[in-house]
Amino acid sequence: MQEYYKILNVSPDATDAEVDEAYKLLKEKYSRERFYEGAEGNEAARNLTKLETAYHEIVESRKKVSDGEEVKYDFSEVEELIKKGDISGAQSKLDDVCDRNAEWHYLQSVIFYKKNWINESKKQLEIALNMQPHNPKYAEDYAKLKQKIEFNERQFRSGNAGYGAGGYEEPDRQMGGSDMNNCLSFCATWCCIDMMCSMCCR
Repeated sequence: MQEYYKILNVSPDATDAEVDEAYKLLKEKYSRERFYEGAEGNEAARNLTKLETAYHEIVESRKKVSDGEEVKYDFSEVEELIKKGDISGAQSKLDDVCDRNAEWHYLQSVIFYKKNWINESKKQLEIALNMQPHNPKYAEDYAKLKQKIEFNERQFRSGNAGYGAGGYEEPDRQMGGSDMNNCLSFCATWCCIDMMCSMCCR
């Protein structure tokens, strides 16, 4: 649907009157230019056909929404791109959807999570839950996300926030861990003994 608005050179948030006005002006322009000779006339004729199609699709889409008919989108391609790890491609496909339903916000949450934008992911998931409060998938993932955020906050507050393959590492395994601490302690003790011996033997 996004490409249709681009053809009319208006935003998806444009009012019906703005869409009608843009359609009217472009139709007059292309209708006049299609009689030009050569490539310019052919291009205007093609643009006029695209304009008529775009305007029809936009009007029909808005009519369904105003009549209370739910517009369903196939997000399978977005889901497949996410599984493949193509986050940029998935975001691009998601951006092309104008009417953003609960599933849209859920998938946006997943994409943000993959980018490690945890707070943004939580906000999108909350929107999805508000739109469909009884959706078990949304509720389950929201509970897991809250647990992760709470765990991260506890780790941060305790000063033990280190990243490992499975999440947060144990404190002793960071930057040398207990072995490094033991080594430093031994060296410090040895230095003290050496100094004391030097003082006594003068």
